[in-house]
Amino acid sequence: MYVATLIAPDGLDPALADSLRNAWGGGDIQWLSPDRAAEFALATRPANLADVQSDLRGMRVDSAVQPAAGRRKRVLIADMDSTMIGQECIDELADLAGVGPRVAEITARAMNGELDFEGALRERVRLLAGLPIEAIERVWSERITLTPGGAALVGTMRAHGATAALVSGGFTGFTARVAEALGFDRHQANRLIARDGRLTGEVAEPILGRAAKVEALEALCAELGVGPEAAMAVGDGANDLGMIGLAGAGVALHAKPVVAAAAGLRVDFSDLTALLYLQGYADTEFAT
Repeated sequence: MYVATLIAPDGLDPALADSLRNAWGGGDIQWLSPDRAAEFALATRPANLADVQSDLRGMRVDSAVQPAAGRRKRVLIADMDSTMIGQECIDELADLAGVGPRVAEITARAMNGELDFEGALRERVRLLAGLPIEAIERVWSERITLTPGGAALVGTMRAHGATAALVSGGFTGFTARVAEALGFDRHQANRLIARDGRLTGEVAEPILGRAAKVEALEALCAELGVGPEAAMAVGDGANDLGMIGLAGAGVALHAKPVVAAAAGLRVDFSDLTALLYLQGYADTEFAT
């Protein structure tokens, strides 16, 4: 058995949901969120799914068809930059250092898989040399915004027994703050090196990149005694593709084209609560 999920942040037309359910021979429609998210059971995976999903994206509707069994996950592993927050922290630091455009260009290329992540990170961090360490607090307090739905996602999954880990190719100075703000159980990221109150332009080795995110997912699942099929992984950049591909539910959130094309699940329009709807949670089950 399968479950089809439809999520529309601007409002889901009941007639659209009903029409698609009828075309696919689905079961009764269950509304997870009034006028915003619905699901219905399917006996088989639709042969025209890719074409239908393309049409739905034209209507700003996120959609998925998944096996019905095991949808609610025991592990959440999430990227930070442009996923749990709306910014790329290194780009914001670079702006304060006066090298914003140059660093932002490297970031964009690295996140789209055009550059080696580790090398690109070293290059960008070198450009931050001399920046006062206080810039981290300034960026956090003045420039960082939490992605809508993040607290509900983490809180609801944890309330139902899941463990949540924030695993970032960014920096511990930010993951510590984001993890605390959103309620993650743990976090890990790269560490910027400072001396005499200023960044040296170096990052501690080894760098946490694509392979390290996969290792973090495998280690957490092993610790909890579950397989990767019990995990949900979410990210937006090419360095997230490994963990997205390994997890039972790998989600590309507002992702770069190379990531959206490769991920089993994609959310292009909705906020992070979409990851709860994909697991079958209704609004009434959300943690507050």
